[in-house]
Amino acid sequence: MWANVLRANVGKVLIEMRRYLPNTISLVITFYVIFLAMFLGVTVVGDPAAAETNVRFLLVGNAVWFLLLVGINSIGWEITTEATRGTLEQLHMSPVSPRWILLARLVGHLGTHVLIVALMLIASMATVGTWLAVDLPLIAAVLLPMLLGVTGLAFAVAGLAIVYKQIQAMLQVSQFVFLGMAFVPLSVAPWLELAPIVKGVDMLRASLVHGVGFAGLAAADWLSLVANGAAYFALGLLAYGAAERRAIARGLLGRY
Repeated sequence: MWANVLRANVGKVLIEMRRYLPNTISLVITFYVIFLAMFLGVTVVGDPAAAETNVRFLLVGNAVWFLLLVGINSIGWEITTEATRGTLEQLHMSPVSPRWILLARLVGHLGTHVLIVALMLIASMATVGTWLAVDLPLIAAVLLPMLLGVTGLAFAVAGLAIVYKQIQAMLQVSQFVFLGMAFVPLSVAPWLELAPIVKGVDMLRASLVHGVGFAGLAAADWLSLVANGAAYFALGLLAYGAAERRAIARGLLGRY
């Protein structure tokens, strides 16, 4: 059943991206233009001696920021869209748990946008003539627990959406929070290691910008990364479960 749910909901994500292709293209163009604006600022205002390192830093931060926005906001938008269409209650009448349906949609959004981010990153590197040190096995090993934490945050956002429906303003403000997660290094604020995702971003930055491999990352780094991802995944599911029970108890599923 899970395979059927995954196939159907990933297919739904792909169909909507193709059906509303101008929106998909404009999303990519917007973030590419944002990168170019940031690149101009780094090259004009920044220290010329550290320009290449700053550009590498910018490449990683922009790609991670884009992925965070999509991953964390995606199923919150799904809940809002279902509520707007009047199909949120039907979603909860399915023989399959709504959590599995939302998780399948999140997998679809993350899978497609990881590919988009990869292509956008290649285009950005080609534009500025600076290439990152890409270690695919290490990137995959860091992304898996990192995206586990993203999944937890996405469910927490979905929990807010299922109760309050209109959370677009909060999602727009949260972009700046995600910007901080993507760009603020742990060397500047070590306490941010307790925040979601930041440890993973720091490890990705070490690999892509400075060429650090598996041997350069300590066991404590991996332990912190996995524990952080698992903790926020669990907290996100608990928050979504509490919000869903509140929505059902108050009869909010059929109202918008």
